[in-house]
Amino acid sequence: MGITDTNEMEGTTKPGLDCILSERKSFDETKTGVKGLVDAGVKKIPNLFHHQPDKFEKASNLDNTSHVIPVIDLADIDKDPSIRQGIVDLIKEASETWGFFQVVNHGIPVSVLEEIKNGVKRFFEQDAEVKKEFYTRDRFRSFIYNSNFDLYSSPALNWRDTFACYLAPDYPKPEDLPIVCRDILLEYGKHMMNLGTLLLELLSEALGLNSNHLKDMGCAEGLVALGHYYPACPEPQLTVGTTKHSDNDFLTVLLQDHIGGLQVLYQDKWIDITPVPEALLVTNDRFKSVEHRVLANHVGPRISVASFFCTGHRSCSKLYGPIKELLSEDNPPKYRETTVADYAAYYEAKGLDGTTALTHYKI
Repeated sequence: MGITDTNEMEGTTKPGLDCILSERKSFDETKTGVKGLVDAGVKKIPNLFHHQPDKFEKASNLDNTSHVIPVIDLADIDKDPSIRQGIVDLIKEASETWGFFQVVNHGIPVSVLEEIKNGVKRFFEQDAEVKKEFYTRDRFRSFIYNSNFDLYSSPALNWRDTFACYLAPDYPKPEDLPIVCRDILLEYGKHMMNLGTLLLELLSEALGLNSNHLKDMGCAEGLVALGHYYPACPEPQLTVGTTKHSDNDFLTVLLQDHIGGLQVLYQDKWIDITPVPEALLVTNDRFKSVEHRVLANHVGPRISVASFFCTGHRSCSKLYGPIKELLSEDNPPKYRETTVADYAAYYEAKGLDGTTALTHYKI
């Protein structure tokens, strides 16, 4: 089964570990990712993608309306203060209960949503030699394509390829982006920054703070678009598209296609997030940081675009921690302060191992 547990990896003998690292290095050096395996016609997935069965039961929300992620309509939000307050109340309830909600009438045209999904698909399905030019593990590039950012640290690999495009605060040079998705990445980034700014205002108000509070903390300074490509998998029961995790940013806005596979962990049960046409999923780390995963599937490719709102600089030394205005004797801090650079380094070194990075910072 290959590596299936972090402790198992730590306890592996040196010859065994050398063999594992050699397998991963060989996979990395192909620069064609998981799609390269599929294109080569693999019928059995390599051991390095084998995962241990999850301890939580399968999705439990089939025909259960109590397990439906809230869908919040942002239409007319600026026309009437009472409408805005109603939306804030819904966001507060959804964020405290789930840590996730979906938004519709968010202002991003359907044509833009469709084109960004098509752009991601075009990038991953273009000629392999052209795509290889963008393959890198240099996290300071403006455009980074690879498979499994935690390739050398995770217990088992995910059945997924990804590109990351840094859209703010430093606007990327157009010539640094792939031609097949250049224009739509830049356009989508502008729309997403507007939506993210609005969502951070609403989340601030839901916390009982000034609407600019989270923006003033720097939560909307940086924007990274992650294009995920999940190829059809010949043995989906042995692996996952994305391991259970919580995101390492301030706010995530996710666009997914019609295939599905995204699940959130709610009360120790996996809940399917059924795709809603034209809807965007929102998750945050200010209320409840919910864990989620993506299943592998016989059907594919599955396309998703995750927009991460973060600090403006990846090496930022500013300390972040619990919002002081929300602390009291009855509500003391549960986490210690840390810098973005330290948290990002820990998150990447730990990899997606099925545990939350936040535990490391608990007081």
